[in-house]
Amino acid sequence: MSGTASTSTGWVGWLTTDTPRSRLQARAVSLYQGWRILSRNPLAMIGLVLIAILLLMAAFAPLLATHDPNAQNLSTRLLPPGAGHFLGTDELGRDVWSRLVYGSRVTLYVVALVALTAPVLGLVIGTVAGTLGGWTDRVLMRITDIFLAFPRLVLALAFVAALGPGIENAVLAIALTAWPPYARVARAETLTVRRSDYIAAARLQGAGTLRIITGHIMPMCLSSVIVRITLDMAGIILTAAGLGFLGLGAQPPLAEWGAMISSGRQYLLTHWWVATIPGIAILLVSLAFNLLGDALRDILDPRSGQQ
Repeated sequence: MSGTASTSTGWVGWLTTDTPRSRLQARAVSLYQGWRILSRNPLAMIGLVLIAILLLMAAFAPLLATHDPNAQNLSTRLLPPGAGHFLGTDELGRDVWSRLVYGSRVTLYVVALVALTAPVLGLVIGTVAGTLGGWTDRVLMRITDIFLAFPRLVLALAFVAALGPGIENAVLAIALTAWPPYARVARAETLTVRRSDYIAAARLQGAGTLRIITGHIMPMCLSSVIVRITLDMAGIILTAAGLGFLGLGAQPPLAEWGAMISSGRQYLLTHWWVATIPGIAILLVSLAFNLLGDALRDILDPRSGQQ
């Protein structure tokens, strides 16, 4: 009996000990449970499939494109969808399908760079403001309120007008206008957890403020920030397309969906495919990110009840 008891105690102790192996196993179980919840959501799977298609289009654009996306041929201008050009041609005779495929690279480029910059800045500002409080919190949150007071597209237009047109400046402008919601989310999460017992225990062990923010508070805010990133992708894509539509984003002859809509809007009633096809692409990609973001919110939000 004593041997059994000791063996049982040792087994439970091994399971409950905070070792790298136990943390890795807990993370694997959590990922598996999250995937099970995600796979049971048909709308989320539709969004995931559409995003996967976008990634494959961008990765294999040279193989999927049937023509040079920038090659002009005025003898084949404004051809309807058919055998040679199954999505038709634009006003300069360029193949719409090929430009759509290469335009997916620009879309992913913008999304990736904004997702790597704006959430990080918002996370840092929100956690610092929530942890330190006092005048630091008031100053940072008033700056956040100033950015939130302006519509994102209008503020992005102001930044691009100051920086000059171009895809890099458009990405920078979108990132500078996209961080305030992440700061708000991170601050709200920080105010919830900063008085927790494990934060007090870390302080008693001698952990400094920087250590507490980076090692304890930021990881607790990541799930909410990830959900916000996914839900914001549609807005980021629409803002980038809006800048391209106004000629302030990607510059010719680079294929970009917003610029394609801009060049085809004058032919909308007579040659609908020139502007409609990239518009449908923007709609599907934005819808995909929204569907996936809703599912991730249900999985990562501990208050959703789907644990």
